[in-house]
Amino acid sequence: MGKEAEEAVLQWHPAFFAGIQIEFSEEKEKLTFENEHQLGTKPKQIDVLIIKKESETELQKNIGKIFRRYNIIEYKSPKDYLSIDDFYKVYGYTCFFKADTEQANEIKSEEITITFVCKRKPEKLIKHLQEERGFRLEGKEGIYIIYGDFFPMQLLVTLELSKTENFWLRYLTDDLKTVEEANKILGKYEGHKKDNLYKSVMNMIVNANREVFREANKMCEALLDLMKEELKDELDERERAGRIAGEQNVKIHLIRTKLSKGKNVEAIAEDLEDTVENILELMKEIK
Repeated sequence: MGKEAEEAVLQWHPAFFAGIQIEFSEEKEKLTFENEHQLGTKPKQIDVLIIKKESETELQKNIGKIFRRYNIIEYKSPKDYLSIDDFYKVYGYTCFFKADTEQANEIKSEEITITFVCKRKPEKLIKHLQEERGFRLEGKEGIYIIYGDFFPMQLLVTLELSKTENFWLRYLTDDLKTVEEANKILGKYEGHKKDNLYKSVMNMIVNANREVFREANKMCEALLDLMKEELKDELDERERAGRIAGEQNVKIHLIRTKLSKGKNVEAIAEDLEDTVENILELMKEIK
């Protein structure tokens, strides 16, 4: 499988859903997390919906400071781009979410926030928001608050997030550069390797950065645990290939012996319970 095809099958959204829960792990009892929240009866969905169980509760996590009761999150994978149209799509979904209730005004507009998550700064979108919508962006360490709309909004640029406070979202990427980074991530994972949320994030990081992890000085037990199924499949495949090659070598030896005794192809095929076509293919190896 080529690198482009390999990247196409990487499932970033489940890893992000796990990562965002890890980010709020110290305050998880205050929140409810919904993955791919469906809107209405047609195929429209919000990437992640985080609901505060108590509206008045203030979160201490840096990326949750603006959160209110209902918090809509749009996530773009590292290879994707947050466009101007993406902004309006999510904004439209937010309005639909507000209206998609049994009772009128059941969800108040002031109870909703929108968070956009992407790897790099979406410069075209930022320019559009500032110049055409009159919005103002202020932020640091990858967290940009968007001022100017009645929905509180923020932009999280994962490439700029804190490597300490937002470790797993920061490293949920496809461009790790050094073995030191890989070892740092493995060390961090070591204490959480039995937790499925961490497994989901770690599995994505490893699969998206295979070369860096292969170059690591040692493949620690945590990584072996994480990749044991993949490694098992690879070893099984090698064993199977070796067995087939061995069987073919034995058969080639038998064909050579029978040819030396003057037997023709049809007779050899009958002796070895094989087809004439297969025997002819193996005879090419002899030649």
